[in-house]
Amino acid sequence: MSEFTKTKQQQKILQKLKLYTGILFAVLACIILLSTPKAIPQQPVVLNMLITAPDAQPWKQGIIKDFEAKNPGIRINLVEGPNSTNLLEDLYTSAFILGDSPYDLVNMDVIWTSKFAAAGWLLDLSDRLTKEELAAFSPKDVEAGRYEGKLYRIPVRSDVGVLYYREDLLKGAGFQAPETFADLLKISKSLKEQGKVNWGYIWQGRQYEGLAAMFVEVLQGFGGFWVKPDTLEVGLDKPETLKAIAFLKDTIQEGISPPGVTTYIEEDTRRIFQSGQTAFLRSWPYVWPLANAEDSPLKGKIAIIPMVATPGNSGGACLGGWGLGIAKSSKHPQEAWKAIQFFTNEEVQRQFILKAGFVPSRRSLFTDSQIVSKYPHYPQLLKIANQAVLRPPIAQYAQASDILQRYLSAALTNRMTPESAMQAAANETKLLLNNSKSRSVLSVSAGPQRG
Repeated sequence: MSEFTKTKQQQKILQKLKLYTGILFAVLACIILLSTPKAIPQQPVVLNMLITAPDAQPWKQGIIKDFEAKNPGIRINLVEGPNSTNLLEDLYTSAFILGDSPYDLVNMDVIWTSKFAAAGWLLDLSDRLTKEELAAFSPKDVEAGRYEGKLYRIPVRSDVGVLYYREDLLKGAGFQAPETFADLLKISKSLKEQGKVNWGYIWQGRQYEGLAAMFVEVLQGFGGFWVKPDTLEVGLDKPETLKAIAFLKDTIQEGISPPGVTTYIEEDTRRIFQSGQTAFLRSWPYVWPLANAEDSPLKGKIAIIPMVATPGNSGGACLGGWGLGIAKSSKHPQEAWKAIQFFTNEEVQRQFILKAGFVPSRRSLFTDSQIVSKYPHYPQLLKIANQAVLRPPIAQYAQASDILQRYLSAALTNRMTPESAMQAAANETKLLLNNSKSRSVLSVSAGPQRG
């Protein structure tokens, strides 16, 4: 074979080797590419929370928008529920009872914590905040988040019962702000006799939760109590309770409060007060901006104090407000806690209060210069918040409140005497608490059931 022929064969072999090598590298590259997991865009964690429809917009436009901008890996899905807090509680309860609640963050009214915690629906948050961090919040707001010594709810915004009065009318007639129930009656009678007002004092008397909230303030002012959570002692049949009822009945019988007051809820009383018909109103802080609006007859004419009391006792201001807990069933507890930390930090709360006008849960914000420039009554509101009184933080609160509402309404509308009504209320409440205590003891003594 000639050298030329050999050279051509070698070239062909080299070309084939190059071709096979190229194919081999291509196959190996494909194998490597196919075996390497593709980068899948990470989906954000979604935290679900149920909230009343009127509150949804301030949340969406304020703190949720800011939170999601700073935490792109987390989204907050607000589920808009009914306006009624009772119905909202029912929706949460139904979801938890079914055992597969869709909610991660639990937005709780101040009176739900004990029930939800006792049922085992909430995560214990006791080790999430130090004592110093908790001290930044109003003490009663923190207390309202505890059940049997453990913390389940972090306050986001507070609320507290307020006694409004016509500062212009009192000054014009030479009166100081009342300090006692006797003062309240005296000033009311005088202003009514002078034709300055149609009524002296209005309050919420319909049979609903607002009646219980109003009554704990008057009861506190007379030195009484409803239920002591530590001992479960019931005070509804005690003399102080009967004196508190007698005061409310006197306001009607003496024409200081209108006969229809036993059918009023918050908005009924606000409209009457804001129209200039009465000197005193027991209500909540939401009334202030409405009564001081540009088109309000009361703009610049009102002031606030805590509920009055009998000599030797301090007036009470019923605590309301909302806070956040984490559902025990949540698959994203760490992200939920991150959201709570954000929603309750000082700067975020400051902006939330300025935009939405809510009452702060952090004490420092009541006297914050930015907030006071917009809401000059907040320092006084802090003094009232310092006299906050809790509705009984017991797991059976809803049932206990229903008992009080029914019998208190019967006493105020003369369907029962105060004595018989409160004796019946006390007996039913004691039975409720004793039965609950018995069931708890039986469940503990029985121990875990073995299959």
